[in-house]
Amino acid sequence: MAPKLPGLLWIDQRPYMAKHRTAPGRLRIVAGNWRGRRLPVPDVAGLRPTGERVRETLFNWLMLWIPGKRCLDLYAGTGALGFEALSRGAASCVFVEHHPKALRQLAINVETLDAGSATVMPGDALECLSGISPGSVDIVFLDPPFQAVDLDAVCRRVAESGILARGAKVYVEADRAVGLPDLPAAWQVAKSASAGNVCYALVETATCEQD
Repeated sequence: MAPKLPGLLWIDQRPYMAKHRTAPGRLRIVAGNWRGRRLPVPDVAGLRPTGERVRETLFNWLMLWIPGKRCLDLYAGTGALGFEALSRGAASCVFVEHHPKALRQLAINVETLDAGSATVMPGDALECLSGISPGSVDIVFLDPPFQAVDLDAVCRRVAESGILARGAKVYVEADRAVGLPDLPAAWQVAKSASAGNVCYALVETATCEQD
């Protein structure tokens, strides 16, 4: 039976740049129950957490909305967005990731934080969509590898998958030089900003108009 996700779809996976490697570091949770906690970032080519400035802006947008919501971090990477959401009161988060080292560190960080409402799901992000129950996701965090993923196509697949709950939101992050993706017809940008070499937006979906 397909696993049921709590109504939030969260996507956060940092770009994997094949020719660049970053030294292992730590990400800091900005606010909430785990405020100030630092989590290891595995030594994976190009892997980096969503920056604190971006997370702070995003969760200021979501401040009154996020408590009790169900999340899916579709391209989880370090899990920065998913852990930030859980820290701020999200009901649950599913982290989808394919890289073995990143997967191991996600599992360790879940245990370290005693995050019982978190689930780590191994596998390809788009293939994992078929294992998510219809209408079970409240917010999607879409931050896939910039150079390796067609973000336009990812948005279409998420929209067509049926996983979004009524009133669902989608977070998208992209290379600033490329710009935000072309969104499905019924999706509308509610908030947008940029920082450094990334641009990002909070998107409202047509599911908010469905019965």
